[in-house]
Amino acid sequence: MNESRVDRRGFLALASAGLAGAVAGCSEPRADNSMEGSSVHSIDRDNAADGSAYTEIYRSVIDSVTQVRVAGVSDPDTGQEGRGQGSGFLIDESHVVTNDHVVADGKSVDLQYINGDWTGTRLLGTDFYSDLAVLEVDHVPNASTPLSLTDEWPVVGQEVLAVGNPYGLEGTMTQGIVSGVNRTLDLPDREFSISNAVQTDAAVNPGNSGGPLVNMDGEVLGVINSGGGNNIGFAIPAAITQRVVPALIETGTYDHPYMGVGILTVDRHIAEANSLPEATGVLITAVADGEAADGVLEPATTSRQGTAAPVGGDVIVAIDGEPIPDRHALSTYLELETSPGDTIQLDIWRNGTEQTVSLTLGARPVSE
Repeated sequence: MNESRVDRRGFLALASAGLAGAVAGCSEPRADNSMEGSSVHSIDRDNAADGSAYTEIYRSVIDSVTQVRVAGVSDPDTGQEGRGQGSGFLIDESHVVTNDHVVADGKSVDLQYINGDWTGTRLLGTDFYSDLAVLEVDHVPNASTPLSLTDEWPVVGQEVLAVGNPYGLEGTMTQGIVSGVNRTLDLPDREFSISNAVQTDAAVNPGNSGGPLVNMDGEVLGVINSGGGNNIGFAIPAAITQRVVPALIETGTYDHPYMGVGILTVDRHIAEANSLPEATGVLITAVADGEAADGVLEPATTSRQGTAAPVGGDVIVAIDGEPIPDRHALSTYLELETSPGDTIQLDIWRNGTEQTVSLTLGARPVSE
């Protein structure tokens, strides 16, 4: 046993005694304003703490993460113009990725790097449906290098770091794990959801939007989209970002595949009402006139008496041989594996028999 070690209770007792002595006036001030028996100590700012693996990752990415300052944002209630802010990150030598909702309503966008440098930008393109945007920048500091998007699928329990500017606090990093994958993210004022979103418990708040969620290799796992409470935040996955961003740089827009249907995940009640062999797949509840599924798929027309379960529509159970157990799987497959103009093979249940039909995908309508 180390006899020189003082246990916690003993330490507190000694500390209390020292405090009592100070209160009693046992330490007299000296002429140089220092205390008797004390020495003046200044912190050597060049002698930084060792930090951790998180510190190394932070140092490797922070020069490429920017504050996004947006001017000319119109308040929908008052009509007055204000300012907004968020985060972004360098994706190549001259382009920064952020969220559509951060920049779309502004008249001008400036960026500030962690070293204090400012730069003007030009908005090259936005995608309302994936909530992504790309800015072309006038200036990139020498220390700023593009961040890489990971090619790996995220897994629950994977350690992640969120880097950005919550509430304008520049250069903030928070730590957490991937709490969930393949989330369907429904955003305000958006008819279509974002598929395959990454859920995290890393603290993200207003101002983090558009910043990177990185893995322990410093690669971008997703573009932070929302958060702010209950240890739940979301990020647009790297897989979708890899598809959307190049198109925004090249053409300013991105076309998402579109079937033109309303769907419901088949549960036990829907399966029973439609005499399906098992509760899996997606039921077609509506078909939009003139869209890809018009004349190809049949929607439900009635509800079984005594239940709200729709009856009579086609049920998609696979696309191009890939099982489709629910609406999340359908959205993910379309978003990551197909493009407008592609012809896909749908395995469906129709009137009690399984059959295959071909459907040529369209593009989602332009958002208003």
